[in-house]
Amino acid sequence: MFHISDDSRADFEDFSDSDSSEPDSPIPRVTFNAGIQQEEDSDNVSESCQVDQSDLSSVKNRIETICGILPNLKSKDGENLNRKSLISELQKLITIYYGYSEELAEYFLKNKYSQNKKDLAAALIARGANVDPTGDWTKEGLVVHSSQVPIGATPEYLAGHYMLQSAASLIPVLALAPEPGERILDVAAAPGGKTTHIAQLMNNKGVLFANDFSKERCAALVANIHRMGVVNAIVTNYNGLDLLGVLPPLDRVLCDAPCSGLGVISRDPSIKVKRTLVNLRQNADLQKKLLCKCIDMVNDKKGGIIVYSTCSVSIEENEEVLNYALRKRRVKLVPLGIQVGSPAISSFRGKSYHPSIANHARRFYPHVHNLDGFFVAKLQKLPRNGKRDQPNKTESVKRKKHVAQ
Repeated sequence: MFHISDDSRADFEDFSDSDSSEPDSPIPRVTFNAGIQQEEDSDNVSESCQVDQSDLSSVKNRIETICGILPNLKSKDGENLNRKSLISELQKLITIYYGYSEELAEYFLKNKYSQNKKDLAAALIARGANVDPTGDWTKEGLVVHSSQVPIGATPEYLAGHYMLQSAASLIPVLALAPEPGERILDVAAAPGGKTTHIAQLMNNKGVLFANDFSKERCAALVANIHRMGVVNAIVTNYNGLDLLGVLPPLDRVLCDAPCSGLGVISRDPSIKVKRTLVNLRQNADLQKKLLCKCIDMVNDKKGGIIVYSTCSVSIEENEEVLNYALRKRRVKLVPLGIQVGSPAISSFRGKSYHPSIANHARRFYPHVHNLDGFFVAKLQKLPRNGKRDQPNKTESVKRKKHVAQ
């Protein structure tokens, strides 16, 4: 993310965690999740199991035990265990059992397509960048206020240690909450900021379909996927409306729909004169069709998730689109799971929208949240015998009157 500000340069100490028992916070977007990272030593270090290193069966069992403990360190059973000591023990056991050098064992234990947040902050500050954490609403990312060198041309960038995008672009992916092993679609993926973020949260496990209608934009998408070390992505070049039947049933879909861009006028002032009301209506028609297609591609038996987002602040491209989808498909809106943003609009010019839209969808404004203008909503597909959210009474009455006419 790249923001220009007159703020004073951040000190590296600002990125130190106050609680040394927590892992280093993730960082993509100037973004990526840290892989297995070492923590500071603490007083609560469990005694490592004594393993007969000459008994390879015992060594293997201990390796499997540690691998089972590490993902659950934040749970109650693992709260007194120290990650650093376990990682160190695991590294030594790998050298014994598999015969690797300590250097290679350490390499295998680290996420090679991600970067520790504090290390990256230190590297960028050393190159003359003025950086800060993204905000209180997420531990991911850094905001770059200014830099003495091009942030998109540093050795760290070229090595795939970070991705440049707006801070608001983190929100749809965080709301999507991808899980390793799932089948996920980013329906309008280029140039790849959200795609690589999704892959990171999937730990490069599962299948990520990254689609874009433009062949030229797909070239940039592929380049960023390779640069960021993503290995679980399949790039497709389809009209998003034609993907139904091409892909298998999906667990989650990110529908970051093509829009007017009215939320990013500060970065592209030409939008003020290029966009027309006809454009808004055309965009809205496409967005309604695209969102419904995305809903149709999600597995209803698993309660699949669809996140709808735009970088527009127009009601036609946001609340109107959601209202349409709630009428036409068996879905419900659910909370984003992120504590930021303003409630979506509940009514406009005498028309009331489904009450769940204002309850769960969120708007983001530059002058309020210091983010690009954005709209994000999270929908869950209902099983065929599930109970649909009912429209509010005002909307229901209006629709009946319209039918009567």
